[in-house]
Amino acid sequence: MSKPTNKDKSTTSEKLTGLKLKKPLEVAGGVKAVLSSMQHVRNEMPLPKGLKILNQLNQKHGVDCPGCAWPDPDDERSKLGEYCENGVKAIAEEATSKRIGAYFFANNKVEDLATLSDYEIGKKGRIAQPMYLPEGANKYEAISWDAAFKLIAKHLNGLDDPNEAIFYTSGRTSNETAFLYQLFVREYGTNNLPDCSNMCHESSGVALSQTVGIGKGSVTLDDFYEAEVIMVMGQNPGTNHPRMLTALQKAKRNGARIITVNPIKEAGLLSFQHPQEASVLLGNKTKLSDHYLQVRLNGDLALLQAINHLLVTQDDEDPGSVLDHSFIQDRTIGGDDYLEHIRQVDVDALVAASGLTLAQIQTVVQILAKHSKIIICWAMGLTQHYNAVATIKEVVNLLLLKGSIGKKGAGTCPVRGHSNVQGDRTMGIVEKPKPALLEAIERNFNFKPPSAHGYDTVNSIKAMYEGKAKVFFAMGGNFLSATPDTLYTAKAMEQCDLTVHVSTKLNRSHLVHGKEALILPCLARTDKDEINGEAQFMTVENSMGIVHTTRGSLPPISDQLLSEPAIVCRLAKATLPDSKVDWDKYQQNYDHIRDSIEACIAGFSSYNERVRQPSGFYLPNPARSGTFMKDTNKAIFTISQHETQPLPAGTYRMMTIRSHDQFNTTIYGLDDRYRGIYNERRILLMHPDDMQEAGLRNRDLVNLHNDSGGTTRTAPKFLVVAYDIPRRCIATYFPEANVLIPISETAKWSNTPTSKSVVVRVEKH
Repeated sequence: MSKPTNKDKSTTSEKLTGLKLKKPLEVAGGVKAVLSSMQHVRNEMPLPKGLKILNQLNQKHGVDCPGCAWPDPDDERSKLGEYCENGVKAIAEEATSKRIGAYFFANNKVEDLATLSDYEIGKKGRIAQPMYLPEGANKYEAISWDAAFKLIAKHLNGLDDPNEAIFYTSGRTSNETAFLYQLFVREYGTNNLPDCSNMCHESSGVALSQTVGIGKGSVTLDDFYEAEVIMVMGQNPGTNHPRMLTALQKAKRNGARIITVNPIKEAGLLSFQHPQEASVLLGNKTKLSDHYLQVRLNGDLALLQAINHLLVTQDDEDPGSVLDHSFIQDRTIGGDDYLEHIRQVDVDALVAASGLTLAQIQTVVQILAKHSKIIICWAMGLTQHYNAVATIKEVVNLLLLKGSIGKKGAGTCPVRGHSNVQGDRTMGIVEKPKPALLEAIERNFNFKPPSAHGYDTVNSIKAMYEGKAKVFFAMGGNFLSATPDTLYTAKAMEQCDLTVHVSTKLNRSHLVHGKEALILPCLARTDKDEINGEAQFMTVENSMGIVHTTRGSLPPISDQLLSEPAIVCRLAKATLPDSKVDWDKYQQNYDHIRDSIEACIAGFSSYNERVRQPSGFYLPNPARSGTFMKDTNKAIFTISQHETQPLPAGTYRMMTIRSHDQFNTTIYGLDDRYRGIYNERRILLMHPDDMQEAGLRNRDLVNLHNDSGGTTRTAPKFLVVAYDIPRRCIATYFPEANVLIPISETAKWSNTPTSKSVVVRVEKH
């Protein structure tokens, strides 16, 4: 058999599974969410086992959901269940009773597994033992832990330069693991620490750091309950952060007005039925969005500048009636220059670029004009465009005009998509480390860490592709399916001498590999972690800067699993025999890791004591209290120029999205219930008028092409579905469409792939 090509192994299965269509729903939650949740549990494990772990999910001193990073209530938590439908799916996926080991791999060639869809690959079960793929082999085989660490150390120590190694991190890694991981990598001698932040909220971190002094949101969950206006931009909480719907419902009942900005009407932003309220049985629901602006893809910057222009001009007519001039004068820098700039913008051109009408925008402006307790939330719908950083800076400009930051019920809220992605960054998982972190490492561990910037995710892929990086180590995640330009990334991975993945379950990244490959199975968050008979816990940080514990309680599915901290410690000992770090100490009790975190990371004083409090503790957040940039304590207005990005004739602007049966690259099922799409993932959402103009009908089979940089990228065999989406805008699921996202097209300043602004052609298959 000939060796499979990149295309054969790296892209998802092109097999169609039988599309069924229903009318999109206009309400999220309800009884259907409960039934769906229980069905997923029953498919993966005995129901009593599932109910046991769900009873502890997101409870104080329980297990933190391995899904999104939405915060838990500080006060009492629901005894019926402090979780959502997709949290249940995440637990069912992680705590499954299915397991695969040496027998499975002996009977399945890599190229055969690669013909499966990502959904089918993920459903094989938990990996039960370390596996090794020798050079030239087509099947993984069992390997001992000692032999695996020896092999990795041999490759790492055989490199000409530590910068030839890449150390990736996913967003589910604990604080303790992340700290040890970056410590080992820096003692090894590189800052090549790309992570999933580079692909999602990097734009948020850059924009917020440069305007309010901290790359995190400034609000707490309680602020939602005091807010007068909540804007939700480029975010679909019904699927991606379902517990946020409870907060929006409570805010709405407290009188908040909710403004939604999203190209697609999503059920979770229209109405919500709380599954734990008895009234749900009567069909009662809470309407969430007061105004729904279906902005054109990448029309957010134009919309925000139009809003700010209208707010300023209205205040000019009656000074002090709209803007908070004392806040602008006393708490900000650059206000006068910004006001002069925003008065001069061409509001008609901005309105046209947004895809909305002036009347729609003016209605929202009148709400914003009357209130100052304003929260603006956003997710990847804002962060994954060329002008993402400028767009988020314009969000900040709006809040600064209104004095809507640094006080109760107001501020910035970038909603993180993975349970500890924010904590990983706090722990030092970053390719551009701050001097304070490096100084603390040198002071506490007596070695000088490198200061030169390392590779982020996109630059890591390029380095591997060009042969500049030869070892790739991933602490969690499904790197290939998460990253852009799939075929390019696949070739980059195959250029490596060794690829290593610390994983709980099989994924496509294990099937597109270097000359040699390792899969190292780790304990999942739901697994009990004991050292010498003493139960350990780890900690995470949620979207709002709360650090709290997570404790697994289920027996591990195999006695050959190691915890992530143990994997890092043993790897470090094998690779760095003269290490300055006492890795054995960290393996004995995780309290020792937290002691070192306290010594190196600001905000973690009395870490072991405070994190044992039932709800954990908040990290310092100067922007939350109205203290901004370090040198001046003031926030900064910024000026951005909106640039129209015309679409060539015959093309569309595409965004990749999640289905409701999906979390990141993990596919739970084949249904997208809220959008009315069942039993199929290879779909293309398209405006009916665009379909008619292109001579297309529902269920027509089409190929998608991106021609950026003179290279044609093709995603074949997608089914067209008529949908309520702005003209010349289309939507597809990832990872199926990631092959179309050019590696060369990234957000300015953050280098985040522009997954929401992909220019494509559509042709019949």
